[in-house]
Amino acid sequence: MTIETETNSVLNNVKQAFAPVTEAFTKLQNMEVPEATRDFVKRAAGTAKDKAADFQANSEKVTSAIETAVSNSVSEATKISRNVQDAFYADVQSFFAGIDKLASAKSLTEAFQVQTDLVRAHGEVLSSRAKASTEYLGKLVSEGAKSAQDNFSKATSFAKSA
Repeated sequence: MTIETETNSVLNNVKQAFAPVTEAFTKLQNMEVPEATRDFVKRAAGTAKDKAADFQANSEKVTSAIETAVSNSVSEATKISRNVQDAFYADVQSFFAGIDKLASAKSLTEAFQVQTDLVRAHGEVLSSRAKASTEYLGKLVSEGAKSAQDNFSKATSFAKSA
């Protein structure tokens, strides 16, 4: 017996030993998947695709609500900052106008009257600003509560549909 014959003999023995496995793989590759199984997989994939689309749509709604709330907050903060700057400028202008009036007073009594009028006018301005600020903050709180309620409602409906 030669080495080649022995090698062929060993290969034939290995092939024979694995013949059932090879035959099973061949049959498995040619096996047909039942129609019901294919339909089930298609329906499951379609349902998953629909759920993913719903999730995306609901996520977009929540993101939009958050974006709107943040945008409104930034806008309101800008308005407040602008109003504070305007009030500060008006106060400075009023102060210098008061200095001019005091400088033009010809007597101590007239200077005292100018000072009294300035203090009264400044008090009225402060009172008016306080009232306007209170109304404005009340409006912001009311709108914020409404926005929070709407966002909570959207988030709740999002959670239920997910």
